[in-house]
Parts: sequence; structure tokens; C-alpha cells
Amino acid sequence: MAGRGFTLKQFHINHDRCAMKVGTDGILLGAWAPLGPGRRILDVGTGSGLVALMLAQRGGEAVHITGLELDEAAAGQAADNVAASPWPERVSIVQGALQQFEAAPFELIVSNPPYFAPGQHFDCAARASARHGGSLSLAALFAHCERLLSEAGELCLVLPWQAREEALLHADSNGLFLLEQQQVVTREGKNPGRFLLRFGRIKNCLKRGEIVINTAEGGYGDIYKGLVSPFYLKM
Repeated sequence: MAGRGFTLKQFHINHDRCAMKVGTDGILLGAWAPLGPGRRILDVGTGSGLVALMLAQRGGEAVHITGLELDEAAAGQAADNVAASPWPERVSIVQGALQQFEAAPFELIVSNPPYFAPGQHFDCAARASARHGGSLSLAALFAHCERLLSEAGELCLVLPWQAREEALLHADSNGLFLLEQQQVVTREGKNPGRFLLRFGRIKNCLKRGEIVINTAEGGYGDIYKGLVSPFYLKM
């Protein structure tokens, strides 16, 4: 952490104008979502641009990421973060709603969606609005992501455990199949707190796994460390 933002190995994120700050969910999604050569990628609810820039770092010159953000202040900050990064040509920030967004199909869509279980409390109204999905429900997210996916495209989400079953229902109603599920546990032996989920149009064998952030001995889990070590300064 430095000043108003968060410094990673190859870029810095300012997030003082964003309701949702840099956190584990976004970093996991940006480190885990599978990439291929020449991919057009959409980051829904890009916020500070964190995930978009992580994918730009990982993807090389062949990828182009569009970061879509509803909030005007956050979109402006994301654009500033992209301009200050090593890869301004790989990322475009668009301010607007997913429901009205039109573009050629994307081969990968990623999102750390604005959803948490009702009844949770937040320290400010903007954070509450961003997290409770008032502007983008899971139903709308799946419907519009399906509309924007290429035939072989994939959708990757990070969701709290409470939202998994709802996500599976909306995926099914939109003709998307769960291809991979990684349950994420904050400490070895505990129940998962979130899931990384990958969906596609082509039904395939379901891959399951677990990502342990902290081992019982207090160190980092091997899979987690392998994913995030290209980004965290002290890892």
C-alpha cells in the first residue's frame, strides 16, 4: 500500500475515487482467469482497472481488454491508472452500463460482480451500492454476458459462497455450463469463503480445485502463491 493506492510489481493502482478498493477477490480473478493468444476481453465493473491491468500484464501484446464501469468517478480513475501503466495500448476504459453496452463478441469476460448477500453492512453508501447489486443483478449479468460472448467464449467470475447456487441457476437459464470451480479458503481447513467460477457454451468435464490462501502453519498456499507472486511486491 502506498499513499492513496496499491503498488504491484509492474504497476500502481490509485483507488480513492472507487467505492470498491483493491482486494483479494479482484487479485485472485486477475491472476486466475485463463488467457489465450489474441483475446478480446471484457472486464465488467472494472472499478479501478485492477483486473484489466493484471490481464494486460499477463496477456502480452495480443490481448486487448475493455474495462466497463458504470460509476463515472471510478471510470475516470481507471482510465488514469491505465494511462500511467506500462500497457495503455492494451486497455480501454468505457463508462456505462452493461445493459446498454454494445460491442463485437468477446472471447473472455471477467467480473468481480457487485453482489453480496442481503443484510450485510458497509461503511459507506457508495460501497453498499457497489456491493449489493442494485444496478446489476446476477440475472442481468449472465444475460448480457451471454449476449456479448463469442461462440467459444468463456465467462469467469469471483463470487462469495452464498451466491454460487444463484449463479448456477442463471448460467443454466442462459445456456452456459460450469467448466471450472475453484473454492477459495482463507486458511487451510476452513470452509470456502468464495468461489472462482468459469463458464462456457460448450459442455465439458467440470474441473474442481481448491486455493488455500494461508496454510495451517501460517505460510501461503502453494497454488495461491504461484498465482499472485507475479503481482505482489513482497512475494
